[in-house]
Amino acid sequence: MADDGQGRLRTEEGRAGGAALAGGEVLLSVGLLALALLAAYRLYLRWGTRSGPGGAARQGEAAALPRMKRRDFSLEQLREFDGARNPRILLAVNGKVFDVTKGSKFYGPEGPYGIFAGRDASRGLATFCLDKDALRDEYDDLSDLNAVQMESVREWEMQFKEKYDYVGRLLKPGEEPSEYTDEEDTKDHTKQE
Repeated sequence: MADDGQGRLRTEEGRAGGAALAGGEVLLSVGLLALALLAAYRLYLRWGTRSGPGGAARQGEAAALPRMKRRDFSLEQLREFDGARNPRILLAVNGKVFDVTKGSKFYGPEGPYGIFAGRDASRGLATFCLDKDALRDEYDDLSDLNAVQMESVREWEMQFKEKYDYVGRLLKPGEEPSEYTDEEDTKDHTKQE
């Protein structure tokens, strides 16, 4: 036994008990760390691979796509770019077509907004409706939307302009597509970056 300097007696057993306590704390810390890593791994498996079978390959394929040349689309032409038939994903907002391929986690076939892929998303975005019934199979002039809904469509259009490449216009029935020069196409793409 010895004095610990504060008037208490210290024994050899006390020192050994302290070492055992420190060893137990280390073991507890390692156990908690292992548990946290296991939980993180399980979350990754559940949420990190949500794009489904072949999702990573589909995203890699989409990332390798060259920038799309400017052109105009009819509704039928736009439908080809739904992420399922074609790795490129396009959607229209307020008469403008955007390449949203880089957002395939959202707009791809398995994404929460996949319903808009290859379609005119204006009405669904304006009304905050993700039902297929909210989307029209024919050209939608949006004339029945109220002022608040039209403002919402314009706000969505601005957000898409900032984040995604504008690739052309959505054609009205009977409307002829514009012819774009390479210079116009290059100028617009550099302006957006």
